[in-house]
Amino acid sequence: MAFSTVCSKSVLDHLRRWLALLVFVPVLAWTAEIDINNPQFSASDDGYVLSADFKFELNPRLEEAVTKGVVLYFVADFELARARWYWLDEKLASRSQTYRLSYHALTRQFRLSTGGLHQSFQSLSEATQVLARLRNWIVADKNDKSIRPGEPYEASLRIRLDVTQLPRPFQITALGNKDWSFSSDWKKWPVTLAPAVPPVEAK
Repeated sequence: MAFSTVCSKSVLDHLRRWLALLVFVPVLAWTAEIDINNPQFSASDDGYVLSADFKFELNPRLEEAVTKGVVLYFVADFELARARWYWLDEKLASRSQTYRLSYHALTRQFRLSTGGLHQSFQSLSEATQVLARLRNWIVADKNDKSIRPGEPYEASLRIRLDVTQLPRPFQITALGNKDWSFSSDWKKWPVTLAPAVPPVEAK
């Protein structure tokens, strides 16, 4: 009976250690490598635009990969929601934008592409500095009637390395590898658009 009790305690101790490890490891894996600063959501002539700064440094593994010709894809995700006390928040806008960071050996230049726009740089640091400055990204149409000045909303933004767009061997390597888990947490902030100022009538 005493032997059975000792064995049970030993098994329980082992289980507790494994559970603690399982809880602790994901916390390490989820640590954000990118900080988001100064997010701003505002109205413009072209629509509702978003600006923000990303603070990060590529780790040696990612620097080596892109310098050796592996294309890195970064995806910025944005959401705008309205709180509802009786149900889940109402999502008013959802947008994603992909940045393609690559190196061309013939020209010895780094290239940053998004949509149909391309920029070339002499160094990787110059390319990542531009990647770190999100400016005037149109995330909602100016005629969107669901977004009204004076009402409170919650905006959310994140940026992440999209490993699903890597070549297959790198996708396998990236599984469970912290060097390839490169992203920010969701940055959330309250948004209230200022009412439009009516034009002054000429006297």
